[in-house]
Order: sequence, then C-alpha cells, then structure tokens
Amino acid sequence: MHAQAMQQLKHDHDFQAHHTKGESRTRWVLAISFLTMLVEIAAGVYFGSMALLADGWHMATHVAAFMITLFAYRYSRIHADDQTFAFSSGKVGVLGGFTSSITLGMVAVIMLVESASRFFNPHNIHFDEAIMVACLGLFINVVCAVLLKEHDHHGHDHDHDDHHAHGHHDHNLKAAYFHVLADALTSVLAIAALLAGKYFALNWLDPTMGIVGALIISHWAYGLIKETSPLLIDASAPLAYKTAIQQLIEDDADNRVADLHIWRIGPGHFAAIVSVVSHQPNTPDYYKNLLHSARHLGKGNQLSHITIEVNRCPGDSCPNTTQGATHD
Repeated sequence: MHAQAMQQLKHDHDFQAHHTKGESRTRWVLAISFLTMLVEIAAGVYFGSMALLADGWHMATHVAAFMITLFAYRYSRIHADDQTFAFSSGKVGVLGGFTSSITLGMVAVIMLVESASRFFNPHNIHFDEAIMVACLGLFINVVCAVLLKEHDHHGHDHDHDDHHAHGHHDHNLKAAYFHVLADALTSVLAIAALLAGKYFALNWLDPTMGIVGALIISHWAYGLIKETSPLLIDASAPLAYKTAIQQLIEDDADNRVADLHIWRIGPGHFAAIVSVVSHQPNTPDYYKNLLHSARHLGKGNQLSHITIEVNRCPGDSCPNTTQGATHD
C-alpha cells in the first residue's frame, strides 16, 4: 500500500493535556511554598511556637503534592511518544491529580482529628504569634493562587504548543490549585477564630473552624476523586452519548450496532469501537462520517479515536430492531 495512504489511515495517539505554563507556574508555587515551610519550621523551633511548627508541617504536605504535580507533568512530556502506552501518557496527569486528591483528603482527616481533640484537651493559644503565622500563610497562598489561577485551573491554554489542552480539564493542575485553596481557607478560618478568641475569649471557635475547614477540604478532595477515578478505570461514556451514537448509525439504511464500547482515553478525549451489521454494508469511513456530528460530546469532550468493524448480515438473520445490540 502507498505510504501516503497508510499515513492518512493512522490515528493521532497524543491525548495529553499539554500545559507548559501550568508546569512553569507550579514550579514557582513549589519554590515559594518550600521556602515558607523552612522559615516556619525554623521559627517554630527557635521561638518554641507550636503554631508555627504545625503550620510549617502542614505546608510540607502541600509541597509534597506540588512535587507530585511536577513529576506527572515531566513524566507525561518525556513519554509523550512512548509506544508502551496504548493511547499516549495522557492519563499520567490524571493519576497525579488523583494522588494529590488523596493527600488532600489525608490533610483534611488530620485537621479533623486534631481539631476534635482540642475540644477535650484545650491548648494554651499564643494569639499574637498564631495570628502572625496565619496572616503570613494567607499572603503566601494568595500569591500562589494568583499564579495558578491566572493560568486557569480549568485548563484553557492558548499557547501554540498547548493546542491539545484547549477546553480540557487539567486534573493535575486543578489538584495543585485545590491544595493552595485549602491552605488559604485554613488561614482565613484561623484568623477569624484567633481574633474572636483574642478579643472576645471565644477560644472554642479555634477547633470549630478547624472542623469546618476539614469538612470543606474533604468535599473538594471527594469531588476531584470523582472526576479523576473514571478516567483511570476506563469508565464508559454516559448512556446518553452511547445512545446518540448508536442512533446515528441505525437511522441510516438497515444498519444495526452489534457491539459498542466508548471510554475515556485522556482529559476530554473518548475512544469508540463500533461493530456494525448491515445487509448492504459500507466502508468504515462511511460510518465514521455518520458519527461526525457526535465527535463533539459537549463540555470540551470529543470522540477522538474511532474504530469501525463492518459485517455483512447473512440472509434475513439480522435483527430489525436495536434490541440485539450489546454494549460494554
């Protein structure tokens, strides 16, 4: 077969979300967070402040999450053309986001346990130092949030080398953004509780705000897990998409869909394997053209990799309705 014809039949297997700006900004966030962590831990040891030490080690969990984010970016970029992956290394970033969401959930659990314990074992709060630490943490996290949000954590990037990312969710960057938001939320709640404790003797607000923050962070972590886990386990497309694709094919001539599999292969990308049975079968390209209107599935999703199997129906044995179709 002619080489040009072979080239035209090949699929593009690059289904990564390329975000060079997101990676660059995450490096800055990591550097800022790491320096803040060192300062807080050193100051906590020097001044004997548990508040400083606690915030420093809390910051360390976010530093670890940012390192996961950067590792996922670098690994995906290096292995972009690695044939070991069936559909490129696009899911590595999703795995990074899933892992970071787990660490986010662990931070929430630690906050919840520590806050609950302080109801039964109240600590002597050094309000001035604690407020200073909370204000410093809030300032740092606002700077980091601006860095990540300017890129837009929903993944819209208009650089020429980021064309695959347009309209797709970068779960890796979103996880990093949520870590920054979690820290900022903790600081805001802490400042409110500490001011109330210092000026109105409402010390019980300190652990209460900790519990409120832990519950909100848990909600964020759960939402990110729900977004990333279906991609990692090759979850099928929503039933409405599958039904629409089947209908497009079966509304044409006497075609029947005998088998249909649709699953996510990367952020915003779906693959489909369709087995068509017909008395008068056409070429695979014909059926791919039928699905052209279904390529864009809404919310930045698209049917990016389509494989069509065409079978001639022997005699009158083909079903006359869609009841014979089987799905994944």
